Amino acid sequence: MKRKEKENRDFSGETDIIMKKVILITGSTDGIGKNTARILASQGHKIILHGRSEDKCLSARKEILSENPKAEVDFASGDLSSLKQTSKLADTVMKKTGRLDVLLNNAGVFMNERKLSEDGFELSFAVNHLSHFLLTLRLLDFLKKNSGFRIVNLSSVAHRNGVFDLENLQSEKNFTGYGAYALSKLANILFTMELSDRVKGKGTVNCMHPGVIGTKLLKTGFNMSGGTLDEGSDNSVYLAVSPEVNEITGKYFVKREISPVNSKLIPKEHQKQLWEISEKLAGQFL
Repeated sequence: MKRKEKENRDFSGETDIIMKKVILITGSTDGIGKNTARILASQGHKIILHGRSEDKCLSARKEILSENPKAEVDFASGDLSSLKQTSKLADTVMKKTGRLDVLLNNAGVFMNERKLSEDGFELSFAVNHLSHFLLTLRLLDFLKKNSGFRIVNLSSVAHRNGVFDLENLQSEKNFTGYGAYALSKLANILFTMELSDRVKGKGTVNCMHPGVIGTKLLKTGFNMSGGTLDEGSDNSVYLAVSPEVNEITGKYFVKREISPVNSKLIPKEHQKQLWEISEKLAGQFL
């Protein structure tokens, strides 16, 4: 299939294969996340938006419904820099819906200065990795009620420059905005690979690079422009609902294609070490 044909497919015509899914998208009140929610809602899936505040969620919901009044869009708010709020977010989601088919961990930040979360963790690591680790594990049994559940983690090509140093996971020794961001994106991949092994046969777990997209994060971190939001959402939509990836797990995708990850960056030892450290840090909220 040619690349252009792939980019133009939305899978909405494959009603005999694709059933309506219930999809939670973190960080979906802006940028790639909101656009992904808009596209998936237009395909008939039920969307649970997530944002830091109820006002942001209501605004995004209103915008999506103005385009598609028949869309099923709910929301759950919570600040992912807080483990307490992240845990409550999981509880809220489970109360709002009878099932969850897809968890799309989309939210992310880029910090130009080293700042700590209310739990005392460097914010890039806290929001981009640890909150999603906690949210995913809190929702995992709920997801497992549905065979063939999917978890999709947004990583980045920046993971290639991430340095897994047990003594500098919180930028304790040194901090650069890009270094902390790259480490968090490497953590997304390490988490994906380890979780995929742990749930094998029950559901799929994949990660992806959305592309260099013109979002607030790109402007904040790199001071540059990028591709369109539709380009940035394409991989997310594909991994969330396409039947082409029903049986694929533990992979890193770029432009709907499996992309190799340097094995030196994701050794099994690092996968397990990050999991154990994350469990310890999330502690009482798991």
